[in-house]
Amino acid sequence: MTTTDAFAKNPEPVDRFRLPDPPEHPGDKMTNAKHLSATGNHHHLAKHLGSPDTTIVAAERYVVIRPTRNMAGSHYPDLLVAFDVDPDLYEASNGYIISEQGKPPDFVLEIASRHTGRIDVGEKRVAYAAAGILEYWRFDETGQYHRARLAGDRLVDGRYVPIDIRELPDGSLEGYSTVLNLYLRWENGQLSWYDPATGQHILTYEDQRRMAEAERESRMQHEARAARERQARVQAENRADAAEAQVRQLQEELQRLRGA
Repeated sequence: MTTTDAFAKNPEPVDRFRLPDPPEHPGDKMTNAKHLSATGNHHHLAKHLGSPDTTIVAAERYVVIRPTRNMAGSHYPDLLVAFDVDPDLYEASNGYIISEQGKPPDFVLEIASRHTGRIDVGEKRVAYAAAGILEYWRFDETGQYHRARLAGDRLVDGRYVPIDIRELPDGSLEGYSTVLNLYLRWENGQLSWYDPATGQHILTYEDQRRMAEAERESRMQHEARAARERQARVQAENRADAAEAQVRQLQEELQRLRGA
């Protein structure tokens, strides 16, 4: 039986309720914001993955196997990605309920902090594997709290197997996420996403700005070229009209001379 089968949707209606908001730890939020929201990483990833009607790219809400008000042992990853699911249901429940969505998330990531570092590499690793989450990644700006700057696990036969992380010539660290079809990188203490199809970072705000400017410049050049072409046509038509008028004038003068 596959993981998805194990958490197949219950055909019976489930009483609607909302999971509680996770507790706030200001220091953790500052760390998460530094590497996800402030850099646009969350937005860039959501844009790259597309399909917003069936894809969840979310952060800091509980993941539970079934509806429950007892949050003991439950966790709220810094980043969650799930494909072929219902984002509206996620919002209605204020979190990810596996029995409602019909499958576990495909990907979760934790950003290291002083408060969560030890839990990230221990308790959460066990819990996410038990929940059937296909990939669990960890990012640590300095390596101080996770004892590794970048690490990932892939679920194999119900257990997490470490994903290979390689060091690049510039000192960056890189690992491949099968479920996202992206390389995750630790680059100078920053989290980055690279597309294996292009070898380039996925589109960022700056990329989108440059593309918009290039499109605007191309449009202006096209409009200017079209205006020049229109002006050239008008000038050619005016020259043709003038030449035709001159021919008529010569013909009339010739006829007048012949008549004389």
